[in-house]
Amino acid sequence: MKNIQRLQAAALAAFTMAGSAVSASAQITIPTVTVGNVGNAADTSTYGAVAYSYDIGKYEVTNTQYMAFLNAVAATDTFSLYNTNMGSSLGGITRSGSSGSYTYATKSGFENKPVNYVSFWDATRFANWLNNGQGSASTETGSYTLGSVTNPVNGSVTRNHGANWVVTSENEWYKAAYYDPTKSGGAGYWLHATKSDTLGNNTAFGATNGANYNDGDFAVYTVGQDGALPVGSYTNAGSYYGTFDQAGNASEWNESIMNSNSRLLRGGAWSVDEVSVRSSYQLALDASAERLYAGFRVASLAVIPEPSTFGAAMGVAALGVVMMRRRKARGTL
Repeated sequence: MKNIQRLQAAALAAFTMAGSAVSASAQITIPTVTVGNVGNAADTSTYGAVAYSYDIGKYEVTNTQYMAFLNAVAATDTFSLYNTNMGSSLGGITRSGSSGSYTYATKSGFENKPVNYVSFWDATRFANWLNNGQGSASTETGSYTLGSVTNPVNGSVTRNHGANWVVTSENEWYKAAYYDPTKSGGAGYWLHATKSDTLGNNTAFGATNGANYNDGDFAVYTVGQDGALPVGSYTNAGSYYGTFDQAGNASEWNESIMNSNSRLLRGGAWSVDEVSVRSSYQLALDASAERLYAGFRVASLAVIPEPSTFGAAMGVAALGVVMMRRRKARGTL
């Protein structure tokens, strides 16, 4: 398994920065795929209909990409973008120096794993930074207006009209993961983000339905270590549009507001079971929470939609939301 992971990490090196540290002036690239089929019908769950074309991250945001962001804007870390757990055995980024001159580096072997211990507000600040051109660009305005408050009032923050780089809306995330216009019997949705209604063993890297989730065999992981894999490890298990790891690996924040404090995550994680990786599962979490299993991916709007086209996805989630039960496998959730 370790050899397979090394090969996958090498293949992904083309889109992440080489080495263990990135200067504040370095630019990162977010590989994306285009989600077309404009005006598709929603799933029976009511999710997935999107009236515009957009590009979405092919992979979850990695430790290397987030580390570049930290080195660019968090020398002082005014908005607590770094969680000290990132430097533990469960995270992938270390911090050195003192406030005003902090520097950040990825841990060996964690470069292409999804960043974890990030809040929804961390994700929106990353999107603002991308939207504003990276470098020393503002994290407080752009795609979202955050008001220079570490944890803004949850319901007060929605996507700004004219935004380019964004945290995905729930419909954008859902469509990219599960929709397939070529599905047998007519366009429709899969149960899993692998063009499949079933999932294989979590060590089946060559399978068309492989994913990094808890299939009951934690022997492949070391106790006390993050069980996420380098993004894209399941090379034959992408969605119809070509995204990877929307099933398992890290749970991913989206813009949907559940209540006055919470946003939603989708996709399950390496530490939860198959039921929790299905399209029918959502997890509501305080927007300021930074958890071991929580990461995110971003989208770039190819055609800037009017607010009405994505407003529904950002409102309070519909009644009947199925909440992800908190898992306690190995004490991680």
